[in-house]
Formats: sequence, structure tokens, C-alpha cells
Amino acid sequence: MDMAISNGIRRINPRRPFTLNADGLKRIVLGQAGDSDSSQVQIQQPSHQPAKPVRLAVGAVTTQSLLAVAHSDRGALDEHARQTVAAAALLADGATEVALLVFGELHDDAALLGADRCIVLPQYGGNLFAPEAELAALRALIEELQPAHVLIPDNGVAASDLGRRLGAAVADASIATHVVEISKSGLAAYRQQRSLLARRSLSHIILLEPDAVDARLPFLGRGEIAEPLAATLAAVGDKAASSSAYLDLGSKTMAASQMELDEADFIVSAGNGVDDVALFNSLANALDAAVGASRVAVDDGKFKRDKQIGATGKTVSASAYLAFGISGAVQHLQGIKDCRHVIAVNLDASAPMIKRADLSIIGDAQELMTALLDQVRQARSAEVAP
Repeated sequence: MDMAISNGIRRINPRRPFTLNADGLKRIVLGQAGDSDSSQVQIQQPSHQPAKPVRLAVGAVTTQSLLAVAHSDRGALDEHARQTVAAAALLADGATEVALLVFGELHDDAALLGADRCIVLPQYGGNLFAPEAELAALRALIEELQPAHVLIPDNGVAASDLGRRLGAAVADASIATHVVEISKSGLAAYRQQRSLLARRSLSHIILLEPDAVDARLPFLGRGEIAEPLAATLAAVGDKAASSSAYLDLGSKTMAASQMELDEADFIVSAGNGVDDVALFNSLANALDAAVGASRVAVDDGKFKRDKQIGATGKTVSASAYLAFGISGAVQHLQGIKDCRHVIAVNLDASAPMIKRADLSIIGDAQELMTALLDQVRQARSAEVAP
């Protein structure tokens, strides 16, 4: 029974049926006492949280700005870049505008990131190596906005290089790197092999380490897209690129199957639920994906040790991770924590891997591999036919 009456008190079974959808948890309960039909079924929905306020009111007068700089990956900012934008938003007051310069496409909502004005330069995406053009565009924007501080992710790759180039190019600008703490009163960075935490006032150029701030903001930015300003900066960058000493010869695309697991962008992984290894390998070849495996599958001799993914194997950061028959031990989940999209196929709907996955398919791994292999072969045949 879903409900019982004891001593005049109506009791509801906490395990009563429920549904889960985009609006959250919905539970089915019987009608409340006093209803004309006591058996009437009602659905309770959780109350929605109020919308976040916009940090700067429309028409607010701003006297200064803060600039955050980031590189996008296929139209999205990673968590480190989001934290950098959030740091600028948290430092800003009611008279300060937060500007965001993105090298590459941007499909994220600039308002959710905390930016008031967003300048997007999509021509610098796709791993294009144009350091002088990016520096010229950044310096032109700084000349236009005159920001009090410029915040850049210290990620060890393009953003770090750009920040240090900027620090070297602007003679009178102070720069702080490897910043692990930041607030309106100052910043802190580790020195002497992380044995000393040095503090100082906010510098003009700030390169933030990961997790210096929380990217989740209690407010929104205006999210305005400054297209005319982006066009101006693009022209400046093109002019600098035409006279650059660097020549980008482009990038060579390698098949995922030819790459090491920790470098692969697409991985198909097998667990104890995969009985037909030949079928699994055929699917991986058809998808042109790198092959991975759980520790159990490796211990059973189905795959070589260098294919093992997890805390005791390899840590991967693929854009797409397709797991067949992997229950999801803690060690394995630790090895795929940096994967962007995880798709899991398993018979057990309560398996940890199913809970971790972005898309879960409850079914037999062999049946799904067979169906997927047929679909891939048909699609490839259709491509060749014209």
C-alpha cells in the first residue's frame, strides 16, 4: 500500500512510485485529506529556485573594466577558463564591467559565465598557432578597454604562453603567475617549490592556477556579444599574422587507434560484460577508435596490460568514452574522470558506470555492439556509394 491511516494520521510510503525528468523528481501521491475523491492521484513537483540576478543592472554606468582571456575547445570553455572568468566577475564591483576575450568559437552562454561583454574571435580556433596575431589582438583590446586587471588561465599551454608574452611586451605592467588565491585585497602564489606562499597586491596581469576560485556564480553577467569590436580586433590580428615570423603548417589528424590511450580523443572500452572480443575489436576498428579495457578484462587475458584504464592503469581525457560491460569500480572511474562525454552500456541499471555516464544504455553489450557495427558499416557504405 502507498498509504495507511494510523490514529487518524495519514502516512505516505516514502518509497512510493516516482518519475524523473528534466523538471526534477516527481512523486505520485494520493489525494490530500478533504478532497472530494480521496483516491485522486496528484503529482508533487519540487519548487524551482529563483533565477539568478544580473550583477550589473541595465543602464548602469561603469567606470572601469576587468578583462578575462580564454581559449575555447570546440566552442566551449574548460573548467579552468570558466574559473578565470568567474574570478574577474567576483573581483568586479557595481561600477566595473567584466569583458571576456575568447580565441576560438564560443557556444557557451556568456551571461552564465559571468561576462558582461564578450568578444569572440572564432578564426583562432582549431589549434591554430598564431601567437603574434593573438598578442596583437589582445593588446589592441587592452588599449581600447584600459582594464584594471587582465586575468588568464595558467594552463601550461596556449593561454600561459599568451599571458607571458603579454607581460614581456608591456614594459610597465606587473605580472603574477601560478596564482592560487585571489581576492579584492590581493593574491597569493607558491614559491620555492611550493614551500612558501607569497602574497602581494593585485598585479595588472594575473595568471590563475586551476581551482583558485569556484566557477559557480550567484549572479549572471549581461552577456552582450560585441561583434563590431571583434571585427576590429580580427583585422589587427590579421595584420600581425601577415608579418609574423611564424608559419603555421596546419595540424595532421591521426586516427584514434594510432594514438596512445592518454592522448586519444575517442576510446571504446571493454569490461567483464564483453564476451565476444573479436566483435568488440571489429567495432573499434570500424569506429576508428582507440581500445581500452577495465582491470577485470585485462586480468582475464582478453586485453594487454597497456590497455588498462584506471588508477592502476592509464588516466584518459577523451572527448568521447564508450564503455561496454564495465560496472565502474572506483579505480576505473578515477581513470576516466577527465573524459568529456561518457556513454555506458550495461545490463545493471544501478552500476556506478551508469550513474557516471552522460548517456546510459541498459542492455546486452554483444547485441548493441552487433547493431552498432551494422549501422557503422551501412553509413560507411553510403558514404562510398556516390
